[in-house]
Amino acid sequence: MKIIVRKVCEKMNRVVLVTGGSRGIGAAICRKFIAAGDTVVLNYRNSYQEALKMREELGDKLILVKADVGNRQEVKVMMDFVLTQLKRVDILVNNAGISQIKPFADITDEDWDEMIRVNLTGVYNCTKGVLPYMIHEKRGKVINVSSIWGEVGASCEVSYSAAKAGIIGFTKALAKELALSGIEVNCVAPGIIDTEMNRQFDLEELKEEVPMNQIGTVEDIAEAVFFLASEASNYITGQVLSVNGGMC
Repeated sequence: MKIIVRKVCEKMNRVVLVTGGSRGIGAAICRKFIAAGDTVVLNYRNSYQEALKMREELGDKLILVKADVGNRQEVKVMMDFVLTQLKRVDILVNNAGISQIKPFADITDEDWDEMIRVNLTGVYNCTKGVLPYMIHEKRGKVINVSSIWGEVGASCEVSYSAAKAGIIGFTKALAKELALSGIEVNCVAPGIIDTEMNRQFDLEELKEEVPMNQIGTVEDIAEAVFFLASEASNYITGQVLSVNGGMC
């Protein structure tokens, strides 16, 4: 596992770990927390150049850690590093994920396994990694990024919809289990957002499906995540915040 770190300022606010933080929604989330004065650990797997650009843009309070969230050993090394170097993780944002558009009949066993491994097992691995610390401290926030398709399903995205629906079930169940430990577990479910993933579609056409008649931005999702990470959300747990322009 490759780790890139600069000297971190001694005076830090919260320590936030964002998986899949080098592009799109993840990058917007990192920017939001950095702007608030937090120290952010940006996890990435393949997007090394994009991660470097983020560090150049955001400075010393952004720490880059390469790890495949679907690989338990790599996640363990990442968590050991963060807790050793920074001593804590106050907020975990499980954002890393992959997508695939393919008719169900064409999905291979390998397609299915990889989708579940990254999108759902990745959430399990990273949450499992931070919980011993959070339970010991009796505080912490876990925010999972699902999708509108995890709520309503999408044609030709059965494996993706299933994995994202699994995140919602994971969120609701774990929130109940951890409520007395002072840890809130919530979920953000983006609708149609202007990301690289969605630019393969005609966004103007998709806009017509949204009651607000507009496509969401990555900043819209970052704002929702930031709210759930704030003290203003301390009495909120086990919830799905749907940021979708009224689609469901």
